[in-house]
Amino acid sequence: MSKNKNTMKTPKFNTYWIYAMIVLFFASTYFIGGNETSNSSKKINISSFERFLNKGEIKSVTVINKNIAQVTLNRDALNSPDHKSANSTNFLGQKNLNGPHYVFEIGNLELFQNKLEEAEKKGIQFGYDFKTVENKLLDYVLGFLPLIILIGLWFFFMRRMSGGGGGGSQIFSIGKSKAKLFDEKSDIKTTFKDVAGLEGAKEEVQEIVDFLKNPTKYTKLGGKIPKGALLVGLPGTGKTLLAKAVAGEAKVPFFSLSGSDFVEMFVGVGASRVRDLFKQAKEKSPSIIFIDEIDAIGRARGKSNMTGGNDERENTLNQLLTEMDGFGTNTNVIVIAATNRADVLDKALMRAGRFDRQIYVDLPDVRERKEIFNVHLKPIKISKNLDTDFLAKQTPGFSGADIANVCNEAALIAARKLKKSVNKQDFLDAVDRIVGGLEKKNKIITETEKKTIAFHEAGHATVSWMLEHAAPLVKVTIVPRGQSLGAAWYLPEERQIVKTEQILDEMCAALGGRAAEKVMFNNISTGALSDLEKVTKQARSMVTVYGLNDKIGNLTYYDSSGQNDYGFTKPYSDVTAEIIDKEISNIIETQYQRAIKLLKKHKNKLIELANFLLEKEVIFKEDLVRIYGERPFEIKTAIKESKK
Repeated sequence: MSKNKNTMKTPKFNTYWIYAMIVLFFASTYFIGGNETSNSSKKINISSFERFLNKGEIKSVTVINKNIAQVTLNRDALNSPDHKSANSTNFLGQKNLNGPHYVFEIGNLELFQNKLEEAEKKGIQFGYDFKTVENKLLDYVLGFLPLIILIGLWFFFMRRMSGGGGGGSQIFSIGKSKAKLFDEKSDIKTTFKDVAGLEGAKEEVQEIVDFLKNPTKYTKLGGKIPKGALLVGLPGTGKTLLAKAVAGEAKVPFFSLSGSDFVEMFVGVGASRVRDLFKQAKEKSPSIIFIDEIDAIGRARGKSNMTGGNDERENTLNQLLTEMDGFGTNTNVIVIAATNRADVLDKALMRAGRFDRQIYVDLPDVRERKEIFNVHLKPIKISKNLDTDFLAKQTPGFSGADIANVCNEAALIAARKLKKSVNKQDFLDAVDRIVGGLEKKNKIITETEKKTIAFHEAGHATVSWMLEHAAPLVKVTIVPRGQSLGAAWYLPEERQIVKTEQILDEMCAALGGRAAEKVMFNNISTGALSDLEKVTKQARSMVTVYGLNDKIGNLTYYDSSGQNDYGFTKPYSDVTAEIIDKEISNIIETQYQRAIKLLKKHKNKLIELANFLLEKEVIFKEDLVRIYGERPFEIKTAIKESKK
């Protein structure tokens, strides 16, 4: 008779049985470990005992552990029908003549002893004794209890570290790699077609995939296949998405894990997992290893190291360096890594021969944002007249993840309003929600505060409208959003380089809110905190980073490599520090006075705009055109163009 192998399953060893057996063992030692008080004696109360004692029916009393009394009757009492139940027989038919016949709890030992002494004085004949009974087996087990607890804790934590499975064999898998394997059998649907924009990065990554598919195409001329590629970029720009596309396109084994997967509390585990990862990759070569957030283990060695040279993270990094370019290097394994912090990575990791290529994944431009919108709009029911060009222009500085969030938020807003499709206004509301936060219309604001906020926001709008290089206004609101009491939305021009006059115009527009408070109320408030923070950073960058100040000259104190850690010292003298502070203050004060001058010149228009904002709470670009007319520099540009 043949057995079906598919139905014959080996039962898993459940470790919870071990814990159950330990509990049963301790329980058994308590109940059967020599407890002499557990017998078949009949239980009575102390009143019955006193009655038996006064009648002279008791032969002896034994007090066990100061709380239990065992009573043995004399022969005359045993023959009495009152004690028939105490004179029962056992399973062999033998009578219990030797006792004890009764047992009870004595309560207060001193009072009980006094009762026995009083009975002796009356001439009642009986004997009494005090005994202490120990559970020797339980005491013996308790001696080993700390060792048993330590073994149990070790077994529990080792099982958790190895993945929490039911099998005891998983204890020994703690040093194994946690990489997830994707190959031609895996259902990976992401391809390069799903990656919108990022043309330069896609081209380089596609070439890496081609290296593994057609190696002879590149090696026949004597070239070598790159050993590694590092994806560097801001969060949300699509580094991990590119890696997913590589996994879908490569058609070779693809091992994916994050840098934190190497970090463990046990010494040597990280290095062991690195060895095991590369061992698996070499066995399945040609293959690709993808390490996301590599800065978790790849930080520069010896920098701010408080744990000495035998740091576990450094050991893991050393093993990674050896595997990527050591004596046993296998050229058929390519490592792709991603990080947001390339400046903190170790130089040895960044050198050619390990990461031969650094692929920069930048924020998408307006054309790439349109492509990204087209990808994320596919599953959403949108209105027919939705213009993706408009959406791309309304989201400058947004990453791919931000755009995905906008699309999702717009769909949620439309669903909340019970719409059948998502339209343009839903996307604008989604952008407002993401940039400014949720509207708080019920927030309690006094009339004085509301008026101050209105003039503050109107000041921003007025100054930015009058300056050539300030970002054009889109929308102004005095409805509280998030942590701000009012907000203004601008559509900044996308520039590759920024000139001095452009920075100064932006600073002047940022100080327009505080300047409006000064012009209208001859007083200022704390509402300009974020504006002051912004302009201070801009002024400091002009002086110390970009060399845009005449007093400091063409110098920069910025280190793009991130390797110079000055700590509490500065890379310039105290005299230079004073000059820097004065120049930063002068730049900010000059732009502040410039904003005040502009607002005094257009004070009547400022009052009209602020009153309209108090009435409507939200105003748009069209309202500024109605009050101020077209922007002055735009009119001049139009006149010049017409003359040509």
